[in-house]
Amino acid sequence: MNDVKNQFQAFVLDIVDGKTKMEVKQLSPSDLHTGDVTIKVQYSSVNFKDGLATIPNQIIQSYPLIPGIDLAGTVLESKDERFSEGDEVIVTSYELGVSHHGGFSELARVPAKWVVPLPEGLTLKEAMTIGTAGFTAALSIQRLEENGLTPDQGPVLVTGATGGVGSLAVDMLAKLGYEVTASTGKEEEHDYLRQLGASTVLHRNDLVAEDKKVLRKQLFSAAVDPVGGKTLEFVLASLKYGGSVANSGLTGGTKVEATVFPFILRGVNWLGIDSVYCPMNTRVKVWDRLATDLKPVHLNHEVVTEVSLDQLPEVLDKIVAGSVRGRTIVKL
Repeated sequence: MNDVKNQFQAFVLDIVDGKTKMEVKQLSPSDLHTGDVTIKVQYSSVNFKDGLATIPNQIIQSYPLIPGIDLAGTVLESKDERFSEGDEVIVTSYELGVSHHGGFSELARVPAKWVVPLPEGLTLKEAMTIGTAGFTAALSIQRLEENGLTPDQGPVLVTGATGGVGSLAVDMLAKLGYEVTASTGKEEEHDYLRQLGASTVLHRNDLVAEDKKVLRKQLFSAAVDPVGGKTLEFVLASLKYGGSVANSGLTGGTKVEATVFPFILRGVNWLGIDSVYCPMNTRVKVWDRLATDLKPVHLNHEVVTEVSLDQLPEVLDKIVAGSVRGRTIVKL
């Protein structure tokens, strides 16, 4: 293996003749962006946002770039006294893998203000099995609980349940004692979702209606929704009195047609979940929970697939197409 302090392997995105070019390249530390902390990356993970990065000019405006919005590894050098050589750390979100070279690389250099110490109770591999997707799921649950959710209030819906956010949300909620209803368009994955802890599995079409009803039968005490679109419209109209939906994604579309009635007649809450610029004090608190009470039970082969840098093009294509189950991590 190369001494990463001198040369390292990285997965690089570029645009050639208007098309995305993806290749593993050998780089030197001088190719990295500036930052206070240099990290030997041991694991990264693949998120939907990483898939979007492969679409020309979708979320990346300057090429070439090393994508990967997550990384976990060991500090090699630090200009910030909070971190020392050998410290195990996590970096997720901010500008990582979007406008700043990211985690699909054996070496990374980032601002110290992005770095989270690995909490006791997690390995670097577990941290990336969780990654941004699991952090988003945990942040969603925390926000729901801050808005009064308790297990005795009835079913909690998880939409897009076979994806990264959804799979880990099902696992975490079930671990906490909630009755979980999971929705998916993949009928072959019902057993998988029940293994994660779902009591009921619905087809995603059951959560889409064209009748334009502004209020529906009160079905769910809360929802974790990484889907948006028509699904979110249905969820808002189907929450119990005082219920909340934590909305973190747009795989079902960005447009949501709603009325004020669920909010003013049932007192429901539409909670926006942003994992990118989440304040550091909240970020550390959520990661601490991910190492303790919110640590998923199924951090194993049922949920996670491990790949190399060379396998990333195929994985990134699949995640955009919605054909990836659970979590995919990259071993560096």
